[in-house]
Amino acid sequence: MKRRVFVVRMAGMAAIGMTGDRLWAQASSWRSAPTPITVYKSSTCGCCKAWVEHLQANGFSPVVHDEEEMDQLKEKLGVPSDVRSCHTAQLNGYLIEGHVPASDIRRLLAQRPETAGLAVPGMPPLTPGMAPKGVEPRNFEVVAFQLDGTTQTFASH
Repeated sequence: MKRRVFVVRMAGMAAIGMTGDRLWAQASSWRSAPTPITVYKSSTCGCCKAWVEHLQANGFSPVVHDEEEMDQLKEKLGVPSDVRSCHTAQLNGYLIEGHVPASDIRRLLAQRPETAGLAVPGMPPLTPGMAPKGVEPRNFEVVAFQLDGTTQTFASH
């Protein structure tokens, strides 16, 4: 093979390789873009702030609204009283109530079940945002709920 042909072919292969790497890097950054989520919480609630930090650490981009009239907001959004907790979030047409783990929110988004949302009713002590730093969340259930108040277990931790 003549040297010129060899050099041209190698330059072409190198250009294709660099372009492919660039496209792969760009596609990877698209996949890893933080998922937006709107969070409503009381300005004075420390566990709500800790849950927002949990979301941020797990690839979400929370837009936080401090709301002092949470009961009125929950009523307006249609959150059933039996699943209520301290904070409420919205994303992609779903409601998220309480200390739901980010992994369960990801599963919800991947599976897209016909439900109004997910909740961890009340304030279980070992949930994300409630558990002390360094303690793995455990001993609670996440329920999928409908606006009429019916629930079913979505995950057990």
